Amino acid sequence: QVQLVESGGGLVQAGGSLRLSCAASGRTFRLYFMGWFRQAPGKDREFVAAITWSGTGSTYYADSVKGRFTISRDNTRSTVFLQMNNLKPEDTAVYYCAQARQPYNIVEHTTGRPYGYWGQGTQVTVSS
Repeated sequence: QVQLVESGGGLVQAGGSLRLSCAASGRTFRLYFMGWFRQAPGKDREFVAAITWSGTGSTYYADSVKGRFTISRDNTRSTVFLQMNNLKPEDTAVYYCAQARQPYNIVEHTTGRPYGYWGQGTQVTVSS
């Protein structure tokens, strides 16, 4: 049974930083694409960042966070991280981590479709 547990959210002033963590269990972590998505009140869920399975190690970012956010993974701890710097009020949302349904490479990684498992979410609030 796959479980994803996020942590690290909170309240921060604009310009500040937060580091989100997502601990995974239930499968061989290093084989799976991992993604971060967010959903602000009244808005659709949107892609934030993704990292490929450990064989390729590539990362992808939404344009809105490129240069400010960094996704990384620690396979020894089965954990994916999202380092968020220079936060803006528009980054306020519930952040969710997700794990791909299938191992190795996936397509449409910026959509929710290939991700079969989701965490419960962690709230990030950025004050102006």
